[in-house]
Amino acid sequence: MMSIWKYALLVFLGGCSYGVVSTFVKLAYSEGFTVNDVTGTQYFFGAIMLWTLAIFIPKNNLSLKQLLILLISGTPMGLTGIFYNQSLKYVDASLAIILLLQFTWIGIILQLLLDKKIPNQKNLIATAVILFGSVLATGILSNSLSFSFIGLGWGLLSALSFASFIYISGRTTIPIHPIRKSALMTTGATILVFFILPPDFLINGSLTDGLLPFALFFAFFGSFLPPLLFNIGMPKVGSGLGNILSASELPTAITMSTLILKEHVTLSQWVGVTIILIGIAYPNLQQLQRPFNEKMKGG
Repeated sequence: MMSIWKYALLVFLGGCSYGVVSTFVKLAYSEGFTVNDVTGTQYFFGAIMLWTLAIFIPKNNLSLKQLLILLISGTPMGLTGIFYNQSLKYVDASLAIILLLQFTWIGIILQLLLDKKIPNQKNLIATAVILFGSVLATGILSNSLSFSFIGLGWGLLSALSFASFIYISGRTTIPIHPIRKSALMTTGATILVFFILPPDFLINGSLTDGLLPFALFFAFFGSFLPPLLFNIGMPKVGSGLGNILSASELPTAITMSTLILKEHVTLSQWVGVTIILIGIAYPNLQQLQRPFNEKMKGG
């Protein structure tokens, strides 16, 4: 039986998996590929990989209504990919990931507006900490900073759509295996992406002209591996620890962009990243302690 630490490692690696994608999106752009190519292939091939795995999962008898709900629930995921990859055209990968991480406090606002759920003191403190860390991490206070407001807008839209995806996913209670659920939702995302960004790569020869290796990389690390690792690890470690561990996406993305893309990240920006991680961890620390200890004793 896997120990709790091994399940925790899987969740951590799932976050890291998301984190490596943005660097290679920038590399794909430098090779002349487009947002259509990058986003379309990520979800298209990701859906194929998930459905290949789903073949070995027992089928669920879903009604047409349930099937449509799951497909539609995946559309915010597709929007997140479009917005995030658009932002990467205009801003550094290290900035784009920080903008995406703003979904943490946007989700709190969504709950307030849609569910009339007033945020507790911990969430308010966490929001303030994350915003403060984001100011440092983006380098917005630096006199030498210059960045695209278009890229900033796309990045914040990706945060809004991702917060919407999490909100909707948490309310989709259809009884279905997580892998099959991921496959259906990724299919819904693919349909939306193809509607907004025509899949020219299917007919223009891009796949055989250097796009295919990028496509398989984006699909595996962006659409296939993270849901698989999260589905295995999250139920064992709990949502509190899971939220903290999955935030590994942030330092991974910034480290990769620094090492491979040679993006310059200052000490104050790294301090900001650390503060953001503290803000993400803070509201989860107490709630994870008891369940985690119980799992350790039982496991």
